Amino acid sequence: MSATNTPQMTYSISDLSKEFDITTRSIRFYEDQGLLKPKRRGQTRIYSLKDRVRLKLILRGKRLGFSLAETRRLFELYDADKSSTTQLNTMLALVEEKKSALQQQMDDIKVVLMELNSAEQQCRLALEESKAKA
Repeated sequence: MSATNTPQMTYSISDLSKEFDITTRSIRFYEDQGLLKPKRRGQTRIYSLKDRVRLKLILRGKRLGFSLAETRRLFELYDADKSSTTQLNTMLALVEEKKSALQQQMDDIKVVLMELNSAEQQCRLALEESKAKA
């Protein structure tokens, strides 16, 4: 960002690496996956504001559990339909799937915790019984 708080128009790979605290290798990987499309000046990659926004969305999606394939699909939908209606509907469906999967994981964790608590209680009782016999 410049002193006037307006975003830069272009970024180097090291600019983005520092800003998002990720490796340049990760950024090149996202490029190899077709998620980022920097221009080239010789061997130098020149990333646009659009690439920067996409990188931010890739990382946010990753935090939320979206696969790169799902993120790519959302980007493709947006590129095909700038009104975003299809993209937003797809995003809502993906969010619902993620929420459902997380709820199932929470339920599974609760069951495992109950089983662990039961096993712990049985072990403690067995220890008390063996101390009482000794």
